[in-house]
Formats: sequence, structure tokens, C-alpha cells
Amino acid sequence: MSGLLQNIFKGDPNAPSTAPSSGDDADPDFAEFASGNPEPLPPVIHPASASTPGAAGTPQSATGGALPAAADHARPYTAWYRIWERHSRQDFVQEAFVIPFIACLLLLHVWGMGKNRRKAKKWAQAHLPILQSEFAVVGYGGVGARRAPSADNVQAEGLPAAAASADLVVPESVLKEKTGTEFATYATGRQNVAFLDVSINLFRWYNPLYMLGDSVISMFLDSWPVPVERVQCTAYAFDGKERDLVPAPSVVEKELIEQRTKGANNSSYDGFVFAVVHKNCMRRLREDRYDISLTFTKDNPKLPEWATVMSESAEITELMLTTDLIKAIEEAGEDFEYLIITDQPLDKPTKIDETTPGKRINLSLCLPKSNSYSSTLPIFTYFLRLTDRVVSTAHFRAEVVRKLRNTRDEEVRKLRRAHDEEKNEERKALVEKTKKEERDRLLRGMSAEEQRKYLEKERERETRRGMKKSVKRG
Repeated sequence: MSGLLQNIFKGDPNAPSTAPSSGDDADPDFAEFASGNPEPLPPVIHPASASTPGAAGTPQSATGGALPAAADHARPYTAWYRIWERHSRQDFVQEAFVIPFIACLLLLHVWGMGKNRRKAKKWAQAHLPILQSEFAVVGYGGVGARRAPSADNVQAEGLPAAAASADLVVPESVLKEKTGTEFATYATGRQNVAFLDVSINLFRWYNPLYMLGDSVISMFLDSWPVPVERVQCTAYAFDGKERDLVPAPSVVEKELIEQRTKGANNSSYDGFVFAVVHKNCMRRLREDRYDISLTFTKDNPKLPEWATVMSESAEITELMLTTDLIKAIEEAGEDFEYLIITDQPLDKPTKIDETTPGKRINLSLCLPKSNSYSSTLPIFTYFLRLTDRVVSTAHFRAEVVRKLRNTRDEEVRKLRRAHDEEKNEERKALVEKTKKEERDRLLRGMSAEEQRKYLEKERERETRRGMKKSVKRG
């Protein structure tokens, strides 16, 4: 039996063995281990010559011959901390280009963000005195966050001196950094003005490639706006709604607010749209803003050649275009973009609820390249006090008020007409759906012959209806 198994698994026992044997009783299964072939010696690494081809540290065979070609290119074993023995400068060519590029991007980002923060702080430093002289609260820190000069100091030293003061401290709560290019501030606590929003939009100095792309695209596409550093201010009027907007913690203050909203002290005024616009911005405003589309444009000889008036009525223009406003616009020069008094929404209303007037005043100025705000401070100051003039004078004759109301009522009628048409379409669709469901229900309960007769009668009715329509047209 053992011979049979040996013949099956080991072949013919009489056949000569090809494996060398170290003795007479050597097991043929372990012939390869007993062949007497010497094992290769472990490599010996010398630090001075580990990276030199063919040096003493290169592993050699026991007989003195060189190892195969694959062994020549294999990394020699060294201690984990001897990186210089396993790598060379050629292994870090990609990193030599990538790391400096990333470092430049980081430096540009830090420099650009710092530049924008300094520019926004410079604007706040120049305008904080006038803001705090007009409003009780400036910034997002509440009433107790006043560290800039008070109104008394501004009146004693003068606004230019207070704004140019080098030791003026701008509280961190005055400005809020929304993004790397947009900073905002807020003010409230003033007669006739519910609150003031200011937004400062700056260049993307931290991303020069984006800035370059914006500039190049704006040269070829009129729809792409030219990048400009600007400040946009919006003053929202109370319009007689002090009781709804101002919290009254005590009964006495509540009574004062009620007295404030009655009689001659009422802060409401007639709604209208009036604007003084730089001619470079005129087309963009008429396309982007719904309220400006309600006005007509007419040049005024009192204004500079680069400015024009957009108004709903000549009487409104004569009342709003004062000598102080013209002088402030001339001082601002090319940095002035527009001043808008409006009660209509920016976007065209699609619902009747959106036509509710929201009275506000908008001012847009380009930031001066010289970082000196002496030329734009007069128009900014006039803007802050313009609500007082509007409240006191914007009460027009009955003919003007009727014209303004007709314009707004016409827009409301268009929306109501469109709303009614939409409702009628929905009602018709619902009736058609109900009829179809009833027809399908009847057909499902009929036999094949009854369905055929029903469809024939339906086809005849459609034919007669079509003939009647053609006769009526004739």
C-alpha cells in the first residue's frame, strides 16, 4: 500500500532523482534545502557611501558577484531618522514649486484682508463723529459702546478736526465684517429716522486673479458691472409708525411717543420718487430698479454736466433740489453716484402685498482713491439730515398727490388683473379636471357597445359646436 501511494504522489521510484543529495539517507522532499547553496549575506550600510552606486555599502553576493539589477535600484535599509540616506533633492522637485506658490497665495490673502480692514476702519474713523452726533446708537454694541468723540466735542472742535483726529478710537462693535469685501455698520436713535444701514464694498485684494478677470470681462460685456469700491447707505423713515417700531418700556415713554406722532410733529409725508444720478449710473439704475422706472429724466442747468435728475414731477424736483444739495454734489465730484428718495420697492412687485410703500433714502458714493473723505463728507452729512427736510416739506398740492396716487393705483390694478386671470385659469383647469373624472367614471361602468355609442354622440356634439363657432365668425 505504501508503494502504491509513493508511486501516486512521488512518481516512479526507479526514476533517477534530479535533486542533489547531501547524503545517502537524505529525504528527497527536502533536497533543495540540503543542496548546500550558501545564503546571501545581509547588506552592510556605511553612512558615507550609502547613496553612492557601487560603493562598499552596496550589498554583494557571497561569491563576490553583484546582485541582480533589481537589487541595485532597491532602497537600502537605514534607520528611520536618516532621511538624507534614503532621499535626494530630486525627490522634492514638485514640492519646490507647489510650496512657494501656496505661500504666495497665503501672503496675498493676509495682505488683501488686512488692506480691506484698514480701509473700512479708515472710513469709520472719518464718519464716526458725524454719525454719533446724529444718532444715539452707532454700531452693534448697544448704547454703552461709545468710545469715539461725543457730539459736544464735535461741536466744539468742528467736524473736520474731529474726523482727522489721529487718536480717534474706532470701537470694534462699529463695523461688522460680513465677507472679505463687505463691511457693514448700523445706527439708530434719531428723530424721523427709524434706522440707518451702511454697506462698504471693497475690491478683492486677496484674490488678484479674480480682480483681473472682473476688469477684463467688464471691458467686453456691458452687462458685467465694472468693479468699484463704494459705500451704500440707506436711511429708513418712520413715516408715522413710531409706536410700531420703537419699544416703549414705560408708560411715560409710550405717551411721549404717541404725542410725537400726532399733529405737526407727525413724521409721515407723501410718497414719491426723486433721484439725482450720475449719468454713468443712469442706465443701470433704470434697468435694475423698479422705482426708478416710474420717473422721467430731465437735465437741470443747476447741476454739473455729468449729473441729471430723475423725478415723477417737476414740482418735486423744484422742492427737493436745494442749493445745499447742489453744492454737496459738486464737492463730491466723480465720487458721487446717486441720491434717491423713494417709497417703491427695488424689484417689480408680483403680488399686491409687495406694493406696500416703504419710504427710505439711498446714497451711493465711490470711495476716494486718495483715502481723504473731505470731499464726500458734505453730501453724507446732507443725506443724514435729508429726512428732516422731506418730513417738513414733502406735502404736495392735491393735483400732484393725485398724479402720484394714480401711478401707484395703476400698478396695483395690473397686479389685481393678473391675479384674477390666474385665478380664472385655475378655476377652468379644476372644472375640466372634474368633467374628465366624471366622463372616465361613466365609461368604466359601460359595456363596449355603450361606450361606442357614447363616444359617437360626443364626437357629434363636438362637430356641431365647431360648426356653430365657424358660423358666428362668418
